[in-house]
Amino acid sequence: IRCYALPSGPAIFRANEHMQRLVDSAKIYRIDLDYTRDELVSGMVEVVKNNGVWPCYIRPIVLRGYGEAGVNPFNSPTEVYICNYPWGKYLGTDAEQGVDVCVSSWTRIAPNTLPAMAKSGANYMNSQLIKMEAIVNGYAEGIALDAEGYISEGSGENVFIVRNGTLQTAPLGNSVLPGITRDSALQIARDLGIQIVEQGIPREMLYIADEAFFTGTAAEITPIRSVDKINVGKGMTGPITRAIQKEFYAIIGGEKPDRHHWLTPVPVPSKQPVGV
Repeated sequence: IRCYALPSGPAIFRANEHMQRLVDSAKIYRIDLDYTRDELVSGMVEVVKNNGVWPCYIRPIVLRGYGEAGVNPFNSPTEVYICNYPWGKYLGTDAEQGVDVCVSSWTRIAPNTLPAMAKSGANYMNSQLIKMEAIVNGYAEGIALDAEGYISEGSGENVFIVRNGTLQTAPLGNSVLPGITRDSALQIARDLGIQIVEQGIPREMLYIADEAFFTGTAAEITPIRSVDKINVGKGMTGPITRAIQKEFYAIIGGEKPDRHHWLTPVPVPSKQPVGV
């Protein structure tokens, strides 16, 4: 979860939505939480306020603690931790200009194997395989297909493409995490009057797309410059990607009004960004 440094002070991006997804993920895995969504949001605010580090990345973790060995988790206590730390551009300092990616040989987790709608550590083992393969082959990131061969998502990002002026992204049924930044990009696109289609997208559409980009809490809005060494469009950030990117950064930077109430202010004595 990102906390940004605005002129008015630090603010957490879409805190309520992030914590609701955490609560939902715990429910899917039959983990009983002792905290409500609002209490978890308050906990994040207190962590940023008391640690005095922003802008930052906030990591809330719910886990089953020490109980007994085996695969029956019900006798293990639920533990909740929240930490924060500085974190820059996830895909590199020049990622806003576009990254080179590949289609992974690893398939995204199939439906009814692990729950793709839950944000859980177990799912990220699949993500690690996708990411490591991309890195050793010289790419910034990998895009995984789902069990049916349609575009799913990156190792830690949702995927969007633009074709003939229409913004397309995979629906949740394609083993896609319901990304908070994905939802933000869709809302911004609606605000800008961009036509949106959520549908299954074949792999080859990546090669003939006019534009493509990632969305994610860490990746934010990152253009995709090429896929499998084939340029996306002209091999540079396209106009629709740039428009969504510009609007997104204007909101999180405090340059435009927070019209969708995405930012939760953190009350701190000093409004200046603090690093470590």
